[in-house]
Amino acid sequence: MAEITFLGTGCMQPTKTRNHSGFLLSFGKENILFDCGEGIQRQMRITGIKPAKVTRLCISHWHGDHVFGIPGLISSMGADQATHTLHIYGPKGSKKYFDHMLKSFSSKDIMKHEIHEVSSGTIFENEEFKLVAEPLKHSTECVGYSFIEKDRLRINVAKAEKLGLAGPILGKLQQGEEVMHKGRKIKSSEVTYQVKGKKISYVADTIICKGANNLAKNADLLISEGTHLSDIKEKTEKYMHLTIMDAALLASENNAKRLVITHISQRYKSISEIVSEARTYFDDTVVAEDFMKIKV
Repeated sequence: MAEITFLGTGCMQPTKTRNHSGFLLSFGKENILFDCGEGIQRQMRITGIKPAKVTRLCISHWHGDHVFGIPGLISSMGADQATHTLHIYGPKGSKKYFDHMLKSFSSKDIMKHEIHEVSSGTIFENEEFKLVAEPLKHSTECVGYSFIEKDRLRINVAKAEKLGLAGPILGKLQQGEEVMHKGRKIKSSEVTYQVKGKKISYVADTIICKGANNLAKNADLLISEGTHLSDIKEKTEKYMHLTIMDAALLASENNAKRLVITHISQRYKSISEIVSEARTYFDDTVVAEDFMKIKV
Protein backbone atom coordinates (compact mmCIF):
# COMPACT_ATOMS: atom_id res chain seq x y z
CA MET A 1 0.00 0.00 0.00
CA ALA A 2 1.26 3.48 -0.90
CA GLU A 3 0.88 6.48 1.37
CA ILE A 4 0.84 10.05 0.12
CA THR A 5 1.86 12.92 2.40
CA PHE A 6 1.14 16.41 1.07
CA LEU A 7 3.97 18.74 2.08
CA GLY A 8 3.02 21.77 0.03
CA THR A 9 -0.25 22.51 -1.74
CA GLY A 10 0.09 26.17 -2.67
CA CYS A 11 0.85 28.04 -5.84
CA MET A 12 3.47 30.67 -6.74
CA GLN A 13 3.43 32.34 -3.32
CA PRO A 14 3.28 30.34 -0.07
CA THR A 15 0.71 31.34 2.54
CA LYS A 16 0.32 30.76 6.26
CA THR A 17 -1.42 27.47 5.54
CA ARG A 18 -0.05 26.38 2.16
CA ASN A 19 3.62 25.74 1.44
CA HIS A 20 5.20 25.62 -2.01
CA SER A 21 4.54 22.44 -4.04
CA GLY A 22 5.58 18.95 -3.01
CA PHE A 23 4.28 15.58 -1.83
CA LEU A 24 5.91 12.34 -0.75
CA LEU A 25 4.85 8.88 -1.92
CA SER A 26 5.98 6.13 0.45
CA PHE A 27 5.89 2.53 -0.78
CA GLY A 28 7.90 -0.17 0.97
CA LYS A 29 11.49 1.03 1.13
CA GLU A 30 10.89 3.76 -1.45
CA ASN A 31 10.14 7.37 -0.54
CA ILE A 32 9.54 9.30 -3.75
CA LEU A 33 9.30 13.08 -3.53
CA PHE A 34 7.35 14.81 -6.28
CA ASP A 35 8.54 18.42 -6.59
CA CYS A 36 10.42 20.21 -3.87
CA GLY A 37 9.28 23.76 -3.28
CA GLU A 38 10.75 26.13 -0.74
CA GLY A 39 10.44 24.86 2.83
CA ILE A 40 9.70 21.24 1.94
CA GLN A 41 12.37 19.80 4.20
CA ARG A 42 10.93 21.73 7.15
CA GLN A 43 7.48 20.38 6.29
CA MET A 44 9.01 16.91 6.36
CA ARG A 45 10.48 17.51 9.81
CA ILE A 46 7.08 18.65 11.10
CA THR A 47 5.48 15.41 9.90
CA GLY A 48 8.28 13.26 11.30
CA ILE A 49 9.71 12.31 7.89
CA LYS A 50 13.50 12.20 7.77
CA PRO A 51 14.80 13.89 4.60
CA ALA A 52 17.58 11.29 4.38
CA LYS A 53 14.91 8.66 3.65
CA VAL A 54 14.02 10.17 0.26
CA THR A 55 15.10 7.76 -2.48
CA ARG A 56 13.89 9.56 -5.62
CA LEU A 57 12.96 13.10 -6.56
CA CYS A 58 10.64 13.68 -9.52
CA ILE A 59 10.70 17.30 -10.71
CA SER A 60 7.86 18.44 -12.91
CA HIS A 61 9.52 21.68 -14.07
CA TRP A 62 12.00 24.30 -12.97
CA HIS A 63 9.75 27.16 -11.89
CA GLY A 64 10.84 28.30 -8.45
CA ASP A 65 7.79 27.22 -6.49
CA HIS A 66 8.55 23.62 -7.49
CA VAL A 67 12.33 23.54 -6.94
CA PHE A 68 13.47 26.20 -4.46
CA GLY A 69 13.68 23.56 -1.72
CA ILE A 70 16.15 21.29 -3.51
CA PRO A 71 19.45 22.84 -2.28
CA GLY A 72 18.36 22.63 1.35
CA LEU A 73 17.05 19.09 0.96
CA ILE A 74 20.18 17.61 -0.61
CA SER A 75 22.39 19.51 1.84
CA SER A 76 20.47 18.08 4.80
CA MET A 77 20.52 14.61 3.29
CA GLY A 78 24.29 14.84 2.92
CA ALA A 79 24.73 16.20 6.43
CA ASP A 80 22.64 13.32 7.77
CA GLN A 81 25.09 10.98 6.01
CA ALA A 82 22.59 9.22 3.79
CA THR A 83 24.53 6.47 2.03
CA HIS A 84 22.34 5.81 -1.01
CA THR A 85 22.31 7.71 -4.29
CA LEU A 86 19.39 10.10 -4.76
CA HIS A 87 17.94 9.62 -8.24
CA ILE A 88 16.56 12.90 -9.58
CA TYR A 89 14.24 12.92 -12.61
CA GLY A 90 13.23 16.03 -14.49
CA PRO A 91 12.48 17.45 -17.94
CA LYS A 92 14.99 18.42 -20.59
CA GLY A 93 17.41 21.01 -19.21
CA SER A 94 17.42 19.59 -15.67
CA LYS A 95 21.16 18.85 -15.68
CA LYS A 96 21.93 22.45 -16.63
CA TYR A 97 19.56 23.92 -14.05
CA PHE A 98 20.86 21.63 -11.32
CA ASP A 99 24.48 22.49 -12.12
CA HIS A 100 23.69 26.22 -12.03
CA MET A 101 21.89 25.78 -8.72
CA LEU A 102 24.91 24.14 -7.09
CA LYS A 103 27.16 26.91 -8.37
CA SER A 104 24.96 29.57 -6.78
CA PHE A 105 26.16 28.84 -3.23
CA SER A 106 29.15 27.32 -1.43
CA SER A 107 27.92 23.75 -1.50
CA LYS A 108 28.94 21.38 1.28
CA ASP A 109 27.93 17.86 2.28
CA ILE A 110 25.78 17.51 -0.85
CA MET A 111 23.91 14.23 -1.11
CA LYS A 112 25.19 11.78 -3.71
CA HIS A 113 22.87 12.15 -6.66
CA GLU A 114 22.25 11.20 -10.27
CA ILE A 115 20.27 13.35 -12.70
CA HIS A 116 18.00 11.76 -15.31
CA GLU A 117 16.42 13.95 -17.99
CA VAL A 118 13.10 12.39 -19.01
CA SER A 119 10.33 13.11 -21.51
CA SER A 120 7.99 10.13 -21.89
CA GLY A 121 7.73 6.43 -21.19
CA THR A 122 9.02 4.26 -18.36
CA ILE A 123 11.84 5.98 -16.46
CA PHE A 124 12.34 3.41 -13.69
CA GLU A 125 11.13 -0.13 -13.10
CA ASN A 126 11.67 -2.90 -10.59
CA GLU A 127 9.72 -6.00 -9.53
CA GLU A 128 7.17 -3.98 -7.54
CA PHE A 129 6.41 -0.83 -9.52
CA LYS A 130 7.39 1.46 -12.36
CA LEU A 131 7.55 5.21 -12.85
CA VAL A 132 6.24 6.64 -16.12
CA ALA A 133 6.70 10.19 -17.42
CA GLU A 134 4.45 12.11 -19.81
CA PRO A 135 5.12 15.52 -21.39
CA LEU A 136 2.86 18.38 -20.28
CA LYS A 137 2.27 21.79 -21.88
CA HIS A 138 3.36 24.68 -19.68
CA SER A 139 5.34 27.88 -20.22
CA THR A 140 8.56 25.87 -19.72
CA GLU A 141 9.56 22.24 -20.21
CA CYS A 142 7.29 20.20 -17.93
CA VAL A 143 6.52 16.53 -17.28
CA GLY A 144 3.99 14.66 -15.18
CA TYR A 145 4.43 11.25 -13.59
CA SER A 146 2.58 8.03 -12.89
CA PHE A 147 3.54 5.58 -10.16
CA ILE A 148 2.21 2.19 -11.30
CA GLU A 149 2.21 -0.69 -8.87
CA LYS A 150 2.55 -4.08 -10.51
CA ASP A 151 -0.13 -6.73 -10.20
CA ARG A 152 0.64 -9.20 -7.42
CA LEU A 153 -0.54 -12.56 -6.12
CA ARG A 154 -2.18 -13.02 -2.74
CA ILE A 155 -2.81 -16.27 -0.86
CA ASN A 156 -6.40 -17.47 -0.55
CA VAL A 157 -6.17 -18.29 3.16
CA ALA A 158 -9.21 -20.57 3.22
CA LYS A 159 -7.92 -22.71 0.34
CA ALA A 160 -4.41 -22.82 1.81
CA GLU A 161 -5.70 -23.97 5.20
CA LYS A 162 -7.88 -26.62 3.58
CA LEU A 163 -4.77 -28.09 1.92
CA GLY A 164 -2.75 -27.78 5.12
CA LEU A 165 -0.31 -25.29 3.64
CA ALA A 166 1.74 -23.07 5.92
CA GLY A 167 5.13 -21.45 6.35
CA PRO A 168 7.72 -20.81 3.59
CA ILE A 169 5.80 -22.90 1.07
CA LEU A 170 3.19 -20.13 0.90
CA GLY A 171 5.88 -17.64 -0.13
CA LYS A 172 6.84 -19.79 -3.08
CA LEU A 173 3.22 -20.13 -4.17
CA GLN A 174 2.79 -16.37 -3.89
CA GLN A 175 5.76 -15.98 -6.23
CA GLY A 176 3.90 -18.09 -8.80
CA GLU A 177 5.93 -21.27 -8.25
CA GLU A 178 4.67 -24.85 -8.12
CA VAL A 179 5.40 -26.79 -4.91
CA MET A 180 5.28 -30.39 -3.69
CA HIS A 181 3.24 -31.00 -0.55
CA LYS A 182 2.54 -34.44 0.88
CA GLY A 183 3.41 -36.06 -2.42
CA ARG A 184 1.14 -33.79 -4.44
CA LYS A 185 2.13 -31.06 -6.89
CA ILE A 186 0.28 -27.84 -6.10
CA LYS A 187 0.06 -25.04 -8.64
CA SER A 188 0.15 -21.42 -7.54
CA SER A 189 -3.17 -20.79 -9.28
CA GLU A 190 -4.92 -23.26 -6.94
CA VAL A 191 -4.42 -21.14 -3.82
CA THR A 192 -3.74 -17.60 -5.02
CA TYR A 193 -5.63 -14.75 -6.59
CA GLN A 194 -4.38 -11.67 -8.42
CA VAL A 195 -4.60 -8.18 -6.99
CA LYS A 196 -4.38 -5.42 -9.57
CA GLY A 197 -1.74 -2.79 -8.87
CA LYS A 198 -2.69 0.82 -8.23
CA LYS A 199 -1.96 3.77 -10.49
CA ILE A 200 -1.18 7.12 -8.88
CA SER A 201 -0.65 10.06 -11.23
CA TYR A 202 0.61 13.61 -10.84
CA VAL A 203 -0.44 16.26 -13.33
CA ALA A 204 1.57 19.39 -12.58
CA ASP A 205 1.35 22.84 -14.19
CA THR A 206 -0.15 22.47 -17.66
CA ILE A 207 -3.04 23.05 -19.98
CA ILE A 208 -5.13 20.09 -21.12
CA CYS A 209 -2.98 17.96 -23.42
CA LYS A 210 -2.38 14.36 -24.48
CA GLY A 211 0.15 13.79 -21.70
CA ALA A 212 -2.28 14.94 -19.03
CA ASN A 213 -4.97 12.63 -20.41
CA ASN A 214 -2.57 9.69 -20.48
CA LEU A 215 -1.62 10.27 -16.85
CA ALA A 216 -5.23 10.58 -15.74
CA LYS A 217 -6.47 7.56 -17.69
CA ASN A 218 -7.78 4.90 -15.27
CA ALA A 219 -5.81 6.38 -12.37
CA ASP A 220 -6.80 5.10 -8.94
CA LEU A 221 -5.65 8.46 -7.58
CA LEU A 222 -5.15 11.54 -9.73
CA ILE A 223 -3.27 14.41 -8.10
CA SER A 224 -3.75 17.43 -10.32
CA GLU A 225 -3.11 21.11 -10.19
CA GLY A 226 -6.21 23.29 -10.13
CA THR A 227 -4.96 26.83 -9.75
CA HIS A 228 -8.09 28.97 -10.16
CA LEU A 229 -11.85 28.78 -10.28
CA SER A 230 -13.28 28.95 -13.78
CA ASP A 231 -14.55 32.54 -13.36
CA ILE A 232 -11.02 33.73 -14.26
CA LYS A 233 -10.39 31.02 -16.84
CA GLU A 234 -8.78 33.50 -19.27
CA LYS A 235 -6.06 34.38 -16.75
CA THR A 236 -5.51 30.72 -15.94
CA GLU A 237 -5.11 29.81 -19.61
CA LYS A 238 -2.79 32.77 -20.21
CA TYR A 239 -0.32 31.36 -17.70
CA MET A 240 -0.91 27.79 -18.96
CA HIS A 241 -2.56 26.30 -15.88
CA LEU A 242 -5.66 24.21 -15.22
CA THR A 243 -8.79 25.56 -13.58
CA ILE A 244 -10.62 23.57 -10.93
CA MET A 245 -13.18 22.62 -13.58
CA ASP A 246 -10.41 21.49 -15.96
CA ALA A 247 -8.95 19.21 -13.30
CA ALA A 248 -12.36 17.72 -12.50
CA LEU A 249 -13.15 17.10 -16.17
CA LEU A 250 -9.70 15.58 -16.65
CA ALA A 251 -10.56 13.02 -13.98
CA SER A 252 -14.12 12.45 -15.20
CA GLU A 253 -13.31 12.03 -18.88
CA ASN A 254 -10.42 9.62 -18.23
CA ASN A 255 -12.14 7.28 -15.79
CA ALA A 256 -10.02 8.24 -12.78
CA LYS A 257 -11.37 6.88 -9.52
CA ARG A 258 -10.41 9.71 -7.18
CA LEU A 259 -9.15 13.27 -7.60
CA VAL A 260 -7.03 15.41 -5.30
CA ILE A 261 -6.63 19.03 -6.35
CA THR A 262 -3.47 20.86 -5.36
CA HIS A 263 -1.44 23.96 -6.42
CA ILE A 264 -4.16 26.26 -5.10
CA SER A 265 -3.81 29.99 -5.75
CA GLN A 266 -3.13 32.18 -2.73
CA ARG A 267 -6.22 34.23 -3.59
CA TYR A 268 -8.51 31.57 -2.08
CA LYS A 269 -8.88 31.72 1.70
CA SER A 270 -11.57 29.03 1.83
CA ILE A 271 -11.87 25.77 -0.11
CA SER A 272 -15.68 25.71 -0.14
CA GLU A 273 -16.01 27.26 -3.62
CA ILE A 274 -13.22 25.01 -4.93
CA VAL A 275 -14.92 21.87 -3.63
CA SER A 276 -18.29 22.99 -4.98
CA GLU A 277 -17.00 23.66 -8.49
CA ALA A 278 -14.95 20.45 -8.64
CA ARG A 279 -17.76 18.18 -7.46
CA THR A 280 -20.09 19.62 -10.06
CA TYR A 281 -18.02 17.73 -12.63
CA PHE A 282 -16.38 14.94 -10.58
CA ASP A 283 -17.91 13.85 -7.31
CA ASP A 284 -15.01 12.01 -5.69
CA THR A 285 -12.83 15.10 -5.28
CA VAL A 286 -10.93 16.44 -2.30
CA VAL A 287 -8.82 19.57 -2.04
CA ALA A 288 -5.35 18.90 -0.70
CA GLU A 289 -4.21 20.56 2.51
CA ASP A 290 -0.66 20.68 3.84
CA PHE A 291 0.12 17.57 5.95
CA MET A 292 -2.90 15.65 4.63
CA LYS A 293 -2.24 11.91 4.21
CA ILE A 294 -3.92 9.47 1.81
CA LYS A 295 -3.44 5.71 1.56
CA VAL A 296 -3.94 3.99 -1.78
